[in-house]
Amino acid sequence: MHTMTKRKNTTIKRKIKNWSASDSAELYGVENWSNGYFGVSRNGEATVSLVDTDGEQKAVSLHTIMKGLAERGTDAPVLLRFRDLLRSRIDELNQSFIKAIREVDYQGVYRGVYPIKVNQQREIVEEIVSYGARYHYGLEAGSKPELIAAMAQMKDPEAFLMCNGYKDDEFIDLALMAQRMGINICLILEMPNELPAILERAEALGIEPNLGVRVRLAAKGSGHWSESAGDRSVFGLNTAQVIEVVDTLKAVGKLHCLKVLHYHQGSQIPNISVVREGLTEACRMYIDLVREGAPMGTLDMGGGLAVDYDGSQTNFHSSCNYTIEEYARDIVEVVGEMCTKCNVAHPTLVTESGRAIVSYHAVLVFNILDVASAPGQDAQPPALPENPSEILKALDETHRMLTRKNIQECYNDANYYRDQLRMQFFYGNASLRERGIGEAIYWHIMGLIARRIAEMSEIPEDLKEVSDNMVDCYYGNFSLFQSMPDSWAIDQLFPVMPIQRLCERPTQKTVLVDITCDCDGKVDNFIDREDIAHSLPLHEFEGKENYYVAVFLVGAYQETLGDIHNLLGDTNVVSVHLENGRPVYTQEEEGDSVADVLSYVKYDARDLVAKIRALAERAVEDGLISPRQRRDAVEAYRTGLNGYTYYEL
Repeated sequence: MHTMTKRKNTTIKRKIKNWSASDSAELYGVENWSNGYFGVSRNGEATVSLVDTDGEQKAVSLHTIMKGLAERGTDAPVLLRFRDLLRSRIDELNQSFIKAIREVDYQGVYRGVYPIKVNQQREIVEEIVSYGARYHYGLEAGSKPELIAAMAQMKDPEAFLMCNGYKDDEFIDLALMAQRMGINICLILEMPNELPAILERAEALGIEPNLGVRVRLAAKGSGHWSESAGDRSVFGLNTAQVIEVVDTLKAVGKLHCLKVLHYHQGSQIPNISVVREGLTEACRMYIDLVREGAPMGTLDMGGGLAVDYDGSQTNFHSSCNYTIEEYARDIVEVVGEMCTKCNVAHPTLVTESGRAIVSYHAVLVFNILDVASAPGQDAQPPALPENPSEILKALDETHRMLTRKNIQECYNDANYYRDQLRMQFFYGNASLRERGIGEAIYWHIMGLIARRIAEMSEIPEDLKEVSDNMVDCYYGNFSLFQSMPDSWAIDQLFPVMPIQRLCERPTQKTVLVDITCDCDGKVDNFIDREDIAHSLPLHEFEGKENYYVAVFLVGAYQETLGDIHNLLGDTNVVSVHLENGRPVYTQEEEGDSVADVLSYVKYDARDLVAKIRALAERAVEDGLISPRQRRDAVEAYRTGLNGYTYYEL
């Protein structure tokens, strides 16, 4: 699907029949990417499926949720969290493995772990550990701060705490002490020099460490993170180094401590065949480590379980061509068959699925502030001045003669005359007013062409850019860099749609622009059924009430990766669940104030206020303002420091 070079014309075509909510659901592909969690109600509002007190699944309007927040004084932008969706994903992953294990008579068990780097927010980690306890669901830590956070959450002696990443002596000591306290913790060797350090600290503390080894596979990954595996991977041991670890452990009588083989093919692996290839190689290594005399017992396949962001069910980097059930069954079958054939006991299976667990649970909702309409939308172009230049006459004539039959010719002529006019202006032979009139006529021609080609089944190649250029800029109250950094950094596609007015036909082709005043602060790649679309259909902005746009599947990485570009901080955050049919708002967190973000870059609020007081006092002394105006200015400054970093109505 996405390998096509031919782009689809995304102009919104009018239907003969009346527009309905189901038309909007189809237009935005909701059924394809939502995994059943989101939908569109008959009255035209986006919904989320939540579990009520009676255990029934009920569709709750996102617009209703936002109106409830507004009544409580919580402004957009806001990140909505839904614990039910977290729980559902934990259930789906674990039940898929349980089912696969039962069906193929696998002799081991599955024990998932959540890598907290994907979203370290306390309430999320606590919810995963609490709800996941029924499956002995564990955690993975890749740094000392993550280890410290994870240790405090570990209550189940059967749940794993996997330790990856660089490890200094303090990290190692913490892990070993955690093991002594009954936590099922394993130190995974990422680098060859980690083993001597771990053995030294273990001896000093009198502890037999639980060790694992991360292997560097020859099999590569796919998608954005294909380099996480293969010979050029920056983490893990190659086969020669793995043998050195085995020999070192044998020499010091500690081979019995080697219990886990770990590998990682990368995040968001879209192709199941890549998963199978890496697993086959890793399983071969596992079997041979058992033959070397290591007890092993656990095969940790790392992350990689993909999320179908665009709903295409393909091997495109924002999609995946398999389900969680297929993923689990393939893993269980491959490992089971290979170990049985080699007379090796079936290991405990571990995956470190992160985005597959948390992506769906979070939705970013922001309001549209303003619109910059595409040029050439006026009913008629401007009238020519008295004694117009020949170029203006030519542009006007091009506009008048435009028909469907000569559309290509008129397009070429309009571009030629526009360029000639600009050249004349550059050399002082045309005035600013003449240039302005000429370009207004030009864009009016482009607007007519865009409307013509919207009705064409086949569009000439060099006319396709016309449609892409004739879009409205909808200014959203959000920061791309704070709340959707992957959209900017790696062209990640997220589902985007309005949450209201979905019974109305969206008539405007738009791109979304944030409030960072950065040329990269825009979203102009969107999900499309046949290719990446470069515009998003939205409704005409009326400005009478908040028009909300939601970005879905932002629960993985976006909060942690986000930065304070333009000093726009964290958004408001609210968790929502159902009780007796009513949305209940919990764990409300106010977004960063101006003072908060300024403190991140080493400004002190009290010092800033003191400087403004001094500046205002000098203004009083100079007769520029009155003492009362001084007071008002200082108070306004202080209020600004305590305010939300985003636009406030």
